[in-house]
Amino acid sequence: MAGRTLIRFVSRTLPPVSSGAIGGGVRGTSRFYWTTSRRAAAALTGGGAAFLLGLPALSCLGYGAYHRVQSSAVIHALGKEEVLEQADYLYSSAETEKLYQLLLQYKDSDEAEFLWRLARASRDLSLLPNMEAERKKQLTFEAFEYAKKALEKDDKCFAAHKWYAVCLSDIGDYEGVKVKIGNSYIIRDHLERAVELNPKDATSLHILGYWCFAFAELPWYQRKVAAVIFSSPPVSTYEEALEFFLKAEEVDPDFYSKNLLMLGKTYMVMKDKQKALHWLTKAKEYPARTLEDKEVHKEAVDLLKKLG
Repeated sequence: MAGRTLIRFVSRTLPPVSSGAIGGGVRGTSRFYWTTSRRAAAALTGGGAAFLLGLPALSCLGYGAYHRVQSSAVIHALGKEEVLEQADYLYSSAETEKLYQLLLQYKDSDEAEFLWRLARASRDLSLLPNMEAERKKQLTFEAFEYAKKALEKDDKCFAAHKWYAVCLSDIGDYEGVKVKIGNSYIIRDHLERAVELNPKDATSLHILGYWCFAFAELPWYQRKVAAVIFSSPPVSTYEEALEFFLKAEEVDPDFYSKNLLMLGKTYMVMKDKQKALHWLTKAKEYPARTLEDKEVHKEAVDLLKKLG
């Protein structure tokens, strides 16, 4: 729907063709504009734009592989600190469903610490393999509402800003390209606020780098189509992306296989072969604890082959 709306919008900006000017040249020109606009619009909904408009999975960063927990048992704790300690233990153990069930009891809490964790748990649950499509969508929107509520309860909580940004990006998958690109500004604002509140949070720094890389690699024709809708579409550079990826690595070395991969890819684009080899090799050798780690390993191997 977003693609069709974009096509109609672009076509209305083209020079009008009078009814008397139906000669082959004019008709051909009109068809050229229409085809070009349609292809450009389609490009915003697929290919590189899928990378552009989606943030990384961030699935249990640095922890064991995801696995579904069939038990619905919930471990009850008495106080806030005990609950948070239990929640963090379940997260580190990749007990996704148990964690969700534990935190769901606190969905009406006024504590941002409960709510942003519930947002993260809802999102993690939606990303489990074989999740039914409608349930995935429901969890995605649930996650956003919990993150939004966490931010309302405490706008000085860096994690609330971070997960609000991530969850806002996720719901864009269901709301169309126009909404998702428009939300990109908001996403960056909240990630920057998260870093401001906690400069040592490697995850926020990584996502900012990912955001910059995505818009830096946006082809000229996609920029042109985006500019039809947004007078000033988001822009960035590979240098800016590199700065965030390196900073993330500085504050927490080897925290995430995807950060190593993105460093390698950024150096590749910047034609620095030696540094690209260094980071891609690290990504290839990173212990594959999660499905995402395995995907990173495969991509790193493929890119290393290209580099020779």
